Amino acid sequence: MNTTQTSPNIPIIYEDNHLLVIDKPAGVLSQEDHTGDPDVLNLCKAYIKKKYNKPGNVYLGLVHRLDRPVSGVMVLAKTSKAASRLSYQIRKRTINKTYWALVEGQTPVFGEWVHFIEKDNHLNTVKAFKSPKRNAKESRLKFITVKTNDNFSIIEVDLITGRPHQIRVQFAKEGYPLWGDHKYGNPQSARGKDIALRAVKLELEHPTTKELMILKAPKPTGQPWNMFEY
Repeated sequence: MNTTQTSPNIPIIYEDNHLLVIDKPAGVLSQEDHTGDPDVLNLCKAYIKKKYNKPGNVYLGLVHRLDRPVSGVMVLAKTSKAASRLSYQIRKRTINKTYWALVEGQTPVFGEWVHFIEKDNHLNTVKAFKSPKRNAKESRLKFITVKTNDNFSIIEVDLITGRPHQIRVQFAKEGYPLWGDHKYGNPQSARGKDIALRAVKLELEHPTTKELMILKAPKPTGQPWNMFEY
């Protein structure tokens, strides 16, 4: 697999003249913030600038984000036209996003949950409610349980809406916090900047060819996933 040859190094899943699809490492920001830590957008711009010997500023559109502790498939647009068309698909909810998560407890075999999520921009947290609430947005997902043991479950989640921290807060609200998620789980179980959440598949229409694209990242390995065999 090709990589960006940056620090940190980022695996490239797919690339053409319009798209750059990467496997975002856990712990790396999607976009720069006040910390000054490395971020996907600037690292990938540096990769394009070097690989194609581009003078001046490099255009790269950030059409969606993954939370810092989350890894997996992330799509960036190499042209403004591609960015506009991908953003349209996101608004129309025609891009399908699939995640794997490892959560505490034994989840149902399958389920579809609807909550109403309210964001606190100051604290960068969200709250989930089971009934409609002013300023809270409807948030919907479906899931199936892939593996389970006495204490944990691996779930596959189809994200229908794309709200901030949606998977994390919805599963915590139902009593199944994600492994390592000190923000919405047990603060005493914090395990650094990684949580057990990975974007494993993205389905979209190519912005110019209109071809259906199914973009996949490898299934997660290492701790805590290695407590299961799959």
